[in-house]
Amino acid sequence: MSLSPTAWAVYRRLLTLIVPYRGMLLLALLGLLVEGAAAGAFGVLTKPMVDETFVARNREFGILLPLAIVGIFVVRGMAGYLTDIYMAKAARGMARDMRVRAMDKYLRLPGLRFDGEPVPSMLVRLGSDSDQVAQAVVDAGKVMLQQSLQVVAMLAVMLYASWRVTLAVLLLGPLIAWMMDRVGRRYRRYGHKVQETSAQMMQAADQALSNQQDVKVYGAQAMEIARYARLADDNLRLSLKVEATRSISSAVVQLTGAVGLALLLFFAGREALAGRLTAGGFVQLMISMLAIIPALKQLTNVQGMLQRGVASAERLFHVLDAEDEVDTGTRPLQRARGLIEFRDVTLQYPGQPRPALQGISFVARPGTVTAIVGRSGSGKSSLVKLIPRFYEPAGGQILLDGHPLPEYRLADLRRQLAMVGQQVMLFDGSVAENVAYGELQQASPEDVQRVLRGANALEFVAHMPQGADSHIGIKGGKLSGGQRQRLAIARAMLKDAPILILDEATAALDNASERLVQEALAHLIPDRTTLVIAHRLSTVEHADQILVLDEGRLVEQGTHAELLARGGVYAHLHAMQFREGGA
Repeated sequence: MSLSPTAWAVYRRLLTLIVPYRGMLLLALLGLLVEGAAAGAFGVLTKPMVDETFVARNREFGILLPLAIVGIFVVRGMAGYLTDIYMAKAARGMARDMRVRAMDKYLRLPGLRFDGEPVPSMLVRLGSDSDQVAQAVVDAGKVMLQQSLQVVAMLAVMLYASWRVTLAVLLLGPLIAWMMDRVGRRYRRYGHKVQETSAQMMQAADQALSNQQDVKVYGAQAMEIARYARLADDNLRLSLKVEATRSISSAVVQLTGAVGLALLLFFAGREALAGRLTAGGFVQLMISMLAIIPALKQLTNVQGMLQRGVASAERLFHVLDAEDEVDTGTRPLQRARGLIEFRDVTLQYPGQPRPALQGISFVARPGTVTAIVGRSGSGKSSLVKLIPRFYEPAGGQILLDGHPLPEYRLADLRRQLAMVGQQVMLFDGSVAENVAYGELQQASPEDVQRVLRGANALEFVAHMPQGADSHIGIKGGKLSGGQRQRLAIARAMLKDAPILILDEATAALDNASERLVQEALAHLIPDRTTLVIAHRLSTVEHADQILVLDEGRLVEQGTHAELLARGGVYAHLHAMQFREGGA
């Protein structure tokens, strides 16, 4: 096995994952040892099989030897079954553990991580990468131990038959070791690239299939197919290089074996002429040598499995070693009053030439509505994402009830917030399960019915086959946009948090759906600190204060009437929308 120092470090770390499964692996190792011993026992029997049965014509051996061979293979089969079962349990268990650990880690990573890594790449890590890791640790380990024990057992038999011939054949050892080192280097070069192109293919497919309507409307099928085919070609080219490496190495091993057999015949003939080797001894040497060649081939092929597993492990460890969201707060927080204050807040995304937000200062008081408006890209969504600490400000402070946000535990802080966005998070469960979600799952059916009524959702839920117990499909696919929004509002009502964030909750709805959602929001907003990101300015005319953002700066602040009278950016945006509405 040929691994670089870095790969060895990764592999040693992987071996720590087997600790919960060491009992299973010890039983599997016992099975492997029995398999190796059985292989050696069969090799030992080949000499008397020839000498006693065919040369000496010993009738007693003619009966006992077949029975012994059957017994050996029965024992070997039972040991192989034991090995396979417990190795499989350990491997699949480790894959499950890695998936769960990676999923848990992703849900504890800062928001910036999700901006930098596409979800399809995360799915590759949770899926095939976890399987490859299990293969590297358990399956590759099984092949290496199994075939190594086979080689050792057969070499022992060969030494027993004729140590002179065996030592002569072993001159090929350095050549085989050199070849396996070259194979390992080539696998390392291409293995990681294959997995990267697989992730890129999944990302391209996800984008095209998730947006298939736009792809069809804009006639982009050929372009998307060409993009995917280009990535598939790269993946194919690299995969073929890996397969070529495997095939060449196997062919070289077989050629080396053939040379070994030729040497064996040459030296065995000399030993036979010298009277030091019987016909049975020669057959013993030959069968042992023929058993060693495929074992060496398997050991060469395991390089691919091992290198892919190490590459996958590096990708997974890159996730597992990432820094969690900063959560060092200790201040207790049961229920906040909801006083939010921004003091000269700046937000800078990594790799961006200018700040997303700069010098933002305002106060949002309990029981009031603060609307946030501005052109696309002005920083509206970035601003509200700072409150639940999805992002950390580069400068300034955000306070809740007079204390900086980092002083609170993240779980306590987020318990004070309810969010309703343009993209509603729903899953393939029932209406009730989607409303009573997360920490709300202990809510009573009566409470669920109450919030569904308050969110104007009973209007469609009552007509579903099983009412609130009806399933809504993957991502709520059986519902319309307005229906999904009303379920999100019902969820926010059930949470009853003191702070409510509405991120363009009605922007994608038709007039009828928007009216129903606005009525539902009217039941949700009172007695909370509400921040509303709005595209349609007509929906925020009654807000207690309106913040106008432009290129990351707070350029205007006031009521609807005050901002119109000022004749600035807000008045310009309002006039543009009024003309569009009139048209």
